[in-house]
Amino acid sequence: MKEAVQLTEGWSLDHDGNPLPARVPGCVHTDLLAAGLIPDPFLGLNESEVAWVGRRAWTYTRHVDPAETAAGHHERTDLVFDGLDTAAVITFGGHEIGRTRNMHRRHRFDVTGRSGLLRVAFGSAYDEAEAVRALTGERPNVYPEPFQYIRKMACSFGWDWGPTLVTAGMWRPVRLERWSTARLAEVRPLVTVRGGAGRVEVHIDVERTGRGADRRLEVSARVGGVQARGAVDGSRAVLTLDVPDPDLWWPRGYGEQPLYDLDVTLTDLGAGGRPLDSWSRRIGFRDVTLDRSADEHGTGFTFVVNGVPVFARGVNWIPDDVLPSRVTPGRYRTRLQQAADAGVDLVRIWGGGIYEDDAFYDICDELGLMVWQDFLFACAAYPEEQPLRGEVEAEARDNVVRLMPHPSLVLWNGNNENLWGFRDWDWERALAGDSWGGGYYLDLLPRVVAELDPTRAYTAGSPWSGSWDHHPNDPAHGTHHSWEVWNRRDYAEYRDSVPRFVAEFGWQAPPAVATLRRALPGERLGPESPGMLHHQKAEDGNGKLNRGIARHFPLPGNDFDRWHYLAQVVQARAVAAGIEHWRSHWPVCAGTVVWQLNDCWPVSSWSAVDGDGRLKPLYHELRRVYADRLLTLRPGADAPVLAVVNQSAEPWPVTVTLRRMRADGTMMAEEVLDLTVPARQVHRQTVPGGLAPDARSAEEYLVADAWGSPRPSGAGSGGGLRAVHFPLADKDFAYPAPQYDVVVETPVGGGSGEGSVEVVVTAHTLVRDLLLQADRLGPDAVCDSGLRTLLPGERARLRVRGAAETGANAVRAALFCVEPS
Repeated sequence: MKEAVQLTEGWSLDHDGNPLPARVPGCVHTDLLAAGLIPDPFLGLNESEVAWVGRRAWTYTRHVDPAETAAGHHERTDLVFDGLDTAAVITFGGHEIGRTRNMHRRHRFDVTGRSGLLRVAFGSAYDEAEAVRALTGERPNVYPEPFQYIRKMACSFGWDWGPTLVTAGMWRPVRLERWSTARLAEVRPLVTVRGGAGRVEVHIDVERTGRGADRRLEVSARVGGVQARGAVDGSRAVLTLDVPDPDLWWPRGYGEQPLYDLDVTLTDLGAGGRPLDSWSRRIGFRDVTLDRSADEHGTGFTFVVNGVPVFARGVNWIPDDVLPSRVTPGRYRTRLQQAADAGVDLVRIWGGGIYEDDAFYDICDELGLMVWQDFLFACAAYPEEQPLRGEVEAEARDNVVRLMPHPSLVLWNGNNENLWGFRDWDWERALAGDSWGGGYYLDLLPRVVAELDPTRAYTAGSPWSGSWDHHPNDPAHGTHHSWEVWNRRDYAEYRDSVPRFVAEFGWQAPPAVATLRRALPGERLGPESPGMLHHQKAEDGNGKLNRGIARHFPLPGNDFDRWHYLAQVVQARAVAAGIEHWRSHWPVCAGTVVWQLNDCWPVSSWSAVDGDGRLKPLYHELRRVYADRLLTLRPGADAPVLAVVNQSAEPWPVTVTLRRMRADGTMMAEEVLDLTVPARQVHRQTVPGGLAPDARSAEEYLVADAWGSPRPSGAGSGGGLRAVHFPLADKDFAYPAPQYDVVVETPVGGGSGEGSVEVVVTAHTLVRDLLLQADRLGPDAVCDSGLRTLLPGERARLRVRGAAETGANAVRAALFCVEPS
């Protein structure tokens, strides 16, 4: 049977002739940090202090004993690298055994009988990129870094949310594999469901040794109690397993996520059926199609899972650390569980990052998170000449085969924004006929997917209208990226269109205050303070933040705490405005994918979870607007429009109470609607006459509350759904000075963890967008609630755990709300 020996220990990194202990998996930056030779690049302005690391060559060495590579009772020993970052020359015992130039591939070398010094010499990624650029010629790019000339994580070179930390090293495991006769080189399970029956068609490629060339080999496969066997014809075999009536895998919110063990074994019949190699993965039975039918609205883009059309509640995912070897399975689980808890059912892995570790996809399988996987091309024209073209195809084949067993994987996407860039960003003129990546997205990649993984849909890019017959970012056709609103407009303008599928949109906000204090030690925080500006990578990012605030609130001058609160409020409101509007237009709009779930370091960005893992108010707002049942009020032509969204599998009997209110708390009119919204449908109606606030009045607003019928007696602001509509901007509305009482209680029987308390806020006036910034009570403190709007006399309970300070004065100081202008 094949044996594996992990090579995780015993490595050294050469630093100016001095050997440093090295961690594998890891990278140069993590090894230099561990040795105390560079400062933490995430703190202060240190990113600039370590820029030199990415421009140098680095060498890793390890002595390999003859016993480690000796075949022993095996014929062959392979040295396997699961990830080398990026341009490397590998020598073993003084002999070169290979060269690599792709971070996103696995590499395997025959080292049978070799021993001595194993040396992995990494050249500077900048030098490699410049050498390729010299061969292929210049190509346009949205950032001043050469990432399109090297098959490496593009955001290593910086992005509008990320630092420039150009890594090198063995970022995934290294091992020796010893084997005889033959091994399983590739296993591709094609899983389908038809008429309630499951089928697994297992395509197997075998590599043989010289001695094994003529051996009679057999493969067997087992899943769900069904087994199949077959002979290996040369180097290939195909086994088919029919599984009657399997339990279906569903996205979260639609059903369960049963997983089945698929086991494949290779045996040598000439040696009495001796097992040679084995392969095991978990698979799931589900049918996923992408409905791109044309209709009266344009061209659709709807995921259909097991026959059920799905409104995708998505988030975009970037690498969770710019030094990706630091991301553990536990960290993946934390972040993905946060996504699931927010109502997310789709995660798009963005094309400027990496194909994530197997643990990422395993967790998505378990949590019911559909995965949209970009091929790794983003925001640049990519040369199609050698040496890149061969690397691109090998990388695509490697990762399609590696990831296709996962039932969570529902879509392969060719690139991020490159088709759009070619058409709109003046690339076509600058290229003057040179290659730019179109041959990858429209030819090579769809051919690879069709050959290796025909069970899944492929789309050429995001955004993409489906053909050059329409603009690549046409909202009426296919996927759409909505960035004009953040860049130039007010978030209310999200409501001006109904795209078929919004694959990117978002709004920025700073991270939590505790994150800023850790990342900017000793700095007096301010929007324009040196560290804040350094940790703001977007072009005119603070200008856009300030303009977004100023459209709704007076800018708070030198009051950083107020500015910070308002920036986070506007982010949450902006994203909610888009999602509420687009969800209310299901099934014309079939999904939203918020930019972005996470961060790779502490930074002002579009994320819902900041670089230290703290939840922004946006996170809690996602939890509200991505819930199965949603209540919204939005402006209409003559009166506000009420939308009641039911994405659950059951009809929703609901009582909606509409109240026209004055700022002083007086109720001017009220009407109760008893509705039943069918499963997976939306009820829309104009608010009845007499309930619409006077658009010219600074003192009127509308409140909608929804309760499952019948409404419980004495129900206040908690336990139901609420939507509010203010016809004027906050700065023009006559808010009363907020008045509320704060009581801190220790839960009886319901608290867990040191410092667990309940904060009870009782409003005596209208209190708009009340927010408890729990991290001000201690860096580990977490609140279970985001923005809340209370009417006079209403009470809110906010549970806080992990707080270092729980006194009423400290809690009151951590509470913020909208104040009169």
